Amino acid sequence: MTDLRDHLQPHTGVGLPKHQQAIAAACAHPRRHFVEFEESATEQSIPARFAQQVKRHGQRVAVKTRERGWTYQELNRRANRVAEMILAMLGHGPEPVCLLFASGIDAVAGLLGTLKAGKFYVPLDPAFPHARLAAILEDSGARLLLTSDSNRDRISEFTSARVCLLDMSELDDEALDKDVFTSISPTDLACLIYTSGSTGQPKGVMQTHRTLLHWAMVHTNELRITPEDRLTFLHSWSVGSGLFHLWASLLNGAALFPFDVRVSAADQLARYLRQERLTVYHSIPAVFRELTASFSGQERFPDLSRIILSGAPMLAEDVELYKRYFAANSILLHMMGAAEIGWVRRYFINETTKTNIDGIPVGYAVKNSEVMLLEQETGETIDGARIGEIAVKSRYLAFGYWRQPEETVAKFAPAPEGAGLRIYRTGDIGRMEPDGLIFHAGRKDFQVKVRGHRVEIGEVERALVEHPSLKEAAGVGRRIYGDTQLVAYVVPAPGHNPNVSELRSFLKDRLADYMLPATYVTLVALPRTPNGKLDYAALPPPDTVRPPFAGAYMAPETELEWTIALAWREVLALERVGLHDNFFDLGGNSLLLAQLHRRLQADLRKDIPIVHMLQHTTVSALVRYLAPQACETAAIGSVDDCNEPLRAVPHPTC
Repeated sequence: MTDLRDHLQPHTGVGLPKHQQAIAAACAHPRRHFVEFEESATEQSIPARFAQQVKRHGQRVAVKTRERGWTYQELNRRANRVAEMILAMLGHGPEPVCLLFASGIDAVAGLLGTLKAGKFYVPLDPAFPHARLAAILEDSGARLLLTSDSNRDRISEFTSARVCLLDMSELDDEALDKDVFTSISPTDLACLIYTSGSTGQPKGVMQTHRTLLHWAMVHTNELRITPEDRLTFLHSWSVGSGLFHLWASLLNGAALFPFDVRVSAADQLARYLRQERLTVYHSIPAVFRELTASFSGQERFPDLSRIILSGAPMLAEDVELYKRYFAANSILLHMMGAAEIGWVRRYFINETTKTNIDGIPVGYAVKNSEVMLLEQETGETIDGARIGEIAVKSRYLAFGYWRQPEETVAKFAPAPEGAGLRIYRTGDIGRMEPDGLIFHAGRKDFQVKVRGHRVEIGEVERALVEHPSLKEAAGVGRRIYGDTQLVAYVVPAPGHNPNVSELRSFLKDRLADYMLPATYVTLVALPRTPNGKLDYAALPPPDTVRPPFAGAYMAPETELEWTIALAWREVLALERVGLHDNFFDLGGNSLLLAQLHRRLQADLRKDIPIVHMLQHTTVSALVRYLAPQACETAAIGSVDDCNEPLRAVPHPTC
């Protein structure tokens, strides 16, 4: 084991060399008074810390969406009402409570009310398929599900008779100024965050109040967060990355701004950043690229001072985009973390930072997280840098995996020195420079990061082989256009030839959206090593041929159809696209849809709400939406016949 204790330094700038400390210092606003989040403040409950913010900052905005906003006092009153109802239904004592909400005000009030009642919350994203929601609900053992009327139609798909429902939209408006307090220890569970599991079922990562308070402390002190800050909330609240801004805002008197990037165009996010004068931005790199791609070059973000990217490797291109659009008033931060360990590495970047062929490092250790490399069998070194699996030693790791003691013991080992320290093996391979700087070098196992979500390849493979028409299946993550995408390799059973639409429909009922393969490759047999094991390295790269569908290929005919099909071809990297091919069946996802949306608005010179592209996912359907009857009866190339002209392009070969 390679120990990094010699590289750790006291805060400020824990573990940072001087040039990094100088960049990090820019996080401090010259006209705002920053108060450090003391480590002693982690020895309490989250409701206790939140109550302090209500007392100090009651009239400040706590959480605000595009539809509505609440002050700290208003949020606290609503959370008290929720807590009162939970206690009336479940009584006292810790137990899980599931919450089915999109990231927003109701989710925040629900989780705070759950914690005030002395329970721990289990966030459920309505975008997940009902099979995954049912698996989480069953595994958690929750007796109560909180939701709102907008999600009531989904509940019957995955709930059982043993689960009671609490519809927050039906709660009366009775204001409860008196706080609901229950006895809560810092070591009590605060939430379960479900991640992809190697057994084929999602597994719950247990977070205590102390752990989440510590993560909020690190985030606060590294970014110098003050009550005047306004933080984005772009991640799903059901993933580990969603915990950082959630608690760094609400436990500091700052404001949280949820925004669903899955159903909103990048230019809408850009306007939102400006209009709400947001100061701290956090997303996966792919969302950042989509955001900057929507810029005209005239945008200015004078209030945005800290930009954090995490969840996937940062590219040199991302640094250049930051320098082009933001650098003068801000710093860029590359962050590494996971639901089991929190935020453990960071690398600060400003307009003077140079990039090189080695990529963008994940940086240096943060306070109370000692990072080590578990040397591989070869003891490999490259130019003096050590290579090995990244392991994290800390008192503030996740508590373990819910109802999985063997998995917990395998991944969380007690440190030799005791004192509450444990070691977590991340499965990530790192390359460490002599000064402790780490570059991420991939995964040791069969986990990949897709759009910021950790995906266990085995879970996808097991879902595939459940299809009665498949004999074998394998999956890999491949870098396509700078992002990792899942590729499924399938071997049909004798007498069967399933098409992509059929396979995708089958998987949608079993896997989350981000776990769906982008591309399917049909093989006669999976390649094997001499000892009979699956040879993942021998799996061929996907080609650009249109995959097989149930319906026959129909070529575009009108100029508008050719224009749209050409845009699809280029965004999806396919040789041809048919009129009735579904965008998502062809390998599309929400980020690629954003690219297509931007491309079509430019090509057609027409404002197209992205929600309508989600509703019209074939070329023919989109044409019917874009060219209603009045335009369909005219020649598409004759723009004078329509109120909103559509520009045509010469016919390509589709």
